[in-house]
Amino acid sequence: MLSIIQAAGWPIWPLILCSIVGLTLVIERSVTLRRGRVAPDKLLDEVVALTRTSLPSTDVIAKLGNSSALGSVLAAGLRAVVAEPRLNEETLRLVFENAGRVMVHRLERYLNTLGTVATASPLLGLLGTVVGMIEIFGSQSPTGGANPAQLAQGISIALYNTAFGLMIAIPSLMFYRFFRGRVDEYTVDMEQAAERLVPHLMRFAVRRGNNTPASNASAS
Repeated sequence: MLSIIQAAGWPIWPLILCSIVGLTLVIERSVTLRRGRVAPDKLLDEVVALTRTSLPSTDVIAKLGNSSALGSVLAAGLRAVVAEPRLNEETLRLVFENAGRVMVHRLERYLNTLGTVATASPLLGLLGTVVGMIEIFGSQSPTGGANPAQLAQGISIALYNTAFGLMIAIPSLMFYRFFRGRVDEYTVDMEQAAERLVPHLMRFAVRRGNNTPASNASAS
């Protein structure tokens, strides 16, 4: 490996940096975007069961908010109902929407950097190719002879950097598309969960001009 790096010349070092950054981001996003950490399967059903008869305490809501990204979105709606029992459905939907937007932004963190690595790596490889071609042309002497050592060095720079750039770009692009699709899937899951929880929480909202929850008011 050291001999390859030496043969590839100085253009290989930016590519090595890109490979380290790309690998680090792939590992970090693979851990962060696991379903158990973002949108556990049974979490919404547990929240609905928990709030079937009454709203949970602030400690339970705080624990829910720290459990996952979906839990943070659902906890935002619960906090809104607890803090302002008279809020209307439009306001509650806005609370869910704002909380979901923040969570999606966090889920998309570092994806632009990974996409930049996938885009920049072949360009850096092309730069190495150009540098290698310059070395090849520089090996030609005015008298028609050639410097074999310089010619071999130019060929090595051109080929190694091109290959290394593609080796970085292809998996980086594949993981970028994979993580982007996963974030989109989680976004839909959070939207559907919030949509289901809105009418459930509105049962605890106090109607305007009435001191009883909406469910009790409709029952009477």
